[in-house]
Amino acid sequence: MKKLLIACIIPLLIACSAKDAEKDMDKPEQLKLYKSELAVLKTKISDLETEIRSTNKEEETINVSIEKLSTSKFEHFIQVTGNVQADKNITITPETAGNIISIDVIEGRHVNKGDILGKLNTSQIQRSIDEVKTNLALVTTIFERQERLWNQKIGSEIEYLQAKANKEGLERNLEGLEAQKDMAIITAPFSGIVDEIHQKRGELASPSIAFAQLVNIDKVYVEGYVSESFLNYIKTGEVVELDFPAINYQTKAVINQTSNVIDPGNRSFKIRINLNNPKHMIKPNLISVVKIKDYEVKEARVVPSIIIKKDFEGNYLYVAKQEGKHLVARKTYVNVSKTYNNISMIESGLSLGDQIITEGYSQVVNGSLISTK
Repeated sequence: MKKLLIACIIPLLIACSAKDAEKDMDKPEQLKLYKSELAVLKTKISDLETEIRSTNKEEETINVSIEKLSTSKFEHFIQVTGNVQADKNITITPETAGNIISIDVIEGRHVNKGDILGKLNTSQIQRSIDEVKTNLALVTTIFERQERLWNQKIGSEIEYLQAKANKEGLERNLEGLEAQKDMAIITAPFSGIVDEIHQKRGELASPSIAFAQLVNIDKVYVEGYVSESFLNYIKTGEVVELDFPAINYQTKAVINQTSNVIDPGNRSFKIRINLNNPKHMIKPNLISVVKIKDYEVKEARVVPSIIIKKDFEGNYLYVAKQEGKHLVARKTYVNVSKTYNNISMIESGLSLGDQIITEGYSQVVNGSLISTK
């Protein structure tokens, strides 16, 4: 009954105070009035709590759970969303234009460096090569005869040099045509998996059209952007935790690189974390949560954040106190230093050994008689 009385009277007092504050007065007078009303409210609340305590002997005790405050390790982390990338993830295009006459791989197949992926039509180049070879055979014969005559001091030097130049020119021309023919063979620049083939046999290929996607994810890296406010806390070589929610996989790695430039658009800097990926579980463009530790206390006083409440004077929780023959809930104000993962580190207000009410805290008020579960 007394608890119900508190619940009814406090809102009424606050409502009355709000109406009085609406009177015409300047701001200093309003501030003075508010402080006066706050003092009255605190007094009335204290009186009601005292009255409740005086009648608690007639009430049943409230069942709660308590835990003795001790020290434990407290860690605070910065969480950054990262994106997986692969260094060896490229779109392959042919070096020359031509019709595709064969595709020698299928999607999903592993290929080695230098393996043939496809071939283009080279019939026109081949005809030019055959023609140059025929001319080169004739020019070579002429040069050899001219060279023998020149060695015997027969004929002119000009005839000898001209024959030599014709032979060397055709040789270079042949090398160029053969190189051009080789460019019509599309090969793998590194070992990896053919992830996708973009063209079909019979289509026209060219350096401006994607032919296939080749990827190697034996090694990947995670890129993320961190606010510039954490610049002093993040260093190259620091160990971080990575979580990949989509595949339910967690691991640890070191920061391999931090950007030396702050992005002026979002006031952040980039970090890179290299990862070995032998089982190919981690795919490019997968989202990762990067947890970077920026604060740690090995022996900290910590409590669950959920048991901490707030009123006019600040943060508070309830501590079980032995008073005579009774166990009583006492309202205790605390200073919270840091909070992470539903755990709060207490800077002051509690001592080691204090019995913190962790269950049933919402049912008690200052002075409530309690019993442990």
